[in-house]
Amino acid sequence: MPNFFIINNLETLKGYHIVEIDGLKAHTLRGFYEEMAKGLDFPEYFGFNLDSFDEMLNDLSWFEHDKIAIYISNSESFVEKERNPDKLPTLLDLLDATCEDWEWVDEDDDLPKKELIIAFSPSDRIVKLLDNQEISYEKK
Repeated sequence: MPNFFIINNLETLKGYHIVEIDGLKAHTLRGFYEEMAKGLDFPEYFGFNLDSFDEMLNDLSWFEHDKIAIYISNSESFVEKERNPDKLPTLLDLLDATCEDWEWVDEDDDLPKKELIIAFSPSDRIVKLLDNQEISYEKK
């Protein structure tokens, strides 16, 4: 099963706790980090940078839900105004790797097991970005 989905309907994510990120509010990485910090209730020590974001997503011990879908609406605007265009592919790779990492957490590990997926509203821009990064996705 892929970690990324392009969906037309939130019903597709039934059974998941949906953290909706509006691409219009997340048109830079800083905006994305701010929205994610709110949506996933990141601890106060979150540093609003890629390393700290990676650390938060690979922990989630404070977050009570086991099945989490990060849904990015208005995906055509998602991180479109970031000054460094190379940062979005890096973020997408990190999100893909993190979803994959959660699949391999054992019940015996110190962290509670989570399932994390990423979903986008349909947009040609996101499809092109995912294709360019060779990230598999499913359209639903």
